[in-house]
Amino acid sequence: MNALGVGLPPDASIDAGRLDVVLHDALFAVSAIFLGCLAVLLVALVRHGRRHTAAAESGATAGKMLRSAGVALGLLGIVDGALFVNALRHPTGALADFAEADKLPGVVRIELNAHQWAWDARYAGADGVFGTADDVTSLNRIVVPEGAPVLVELAATDVIHSFFVPALRLKRDAVPGRIGTVSFTATTTGTFEIACAQLCGVNHYKMRGELEVVSPSEYATWLARGSDLATRGYDPDDKSAHWAWPWMAAR
Repeated sequence: MNALGVGLPPDASIDAGRLDVVLHDALFAVSAIFLGCLAVLLVALVRHGRRHTAAAESGATAGKMLRSAGVALGLLGIVDGALFVNALRHPTGALADFAEADKLPGVVRIELNAHQWAWDARYAGADGVFGTADDVTSLNRIVVPEGAPVLVELAATDVIHSFFVPALRLKRDAVPGRIGTVSFTATTTGTFEIACAQLCGVNHYKMRGELEVVSPSEYATWLARGSDLATRGYDPDDKSAHWAWPWMAAR
């Protein structure tokens, strides 16, 4: 995004740049079609002025029908063809192959519980199991290490929300009764906005959070400290703090 607030925000993940290519190609194709249509309209305006004698034309002849079909197929090829070619550039399906992402070394697993009007995040502690005393939890804040694959399992406890991180070009609905999954690899350290992209109630506008991308060493320190504090402050009777689910092992 430039100083005038126009354009896309800076990309901060591996996949964001790929999606930007698709968006830019689609924008170029649609712009070319628009200019082509505008040119046809201008030519028609000049040729069919006041001196032009109008004549009825049904357009139902075989030749004209074939010509119309050819134009439609050409437009379809320009738009969808560009998307198809871009898809072939990344045949491994890196954007949605959660099972493969879950096998990567150093993968960071996060459970994210959306509710009116906040994001609750949970990390497994040293035992690697969710729902135990050493879990690290945070409110409206997700911390991840730069360059590491991240898997997020999404849930919602009341209405539909939508996890949206513009800098990652990442968005997915959080639906009550279902566990959704998203993955990303952040490539730039910094703090990036998390928003809810689904109108979820009167205070929807307040449902914002921050994604902090830090160095691997900072992340390790943060996670160890959080796990230690969680263990010492664990209260088995505080049932509201024990929300978690068994890791679904990316399907």
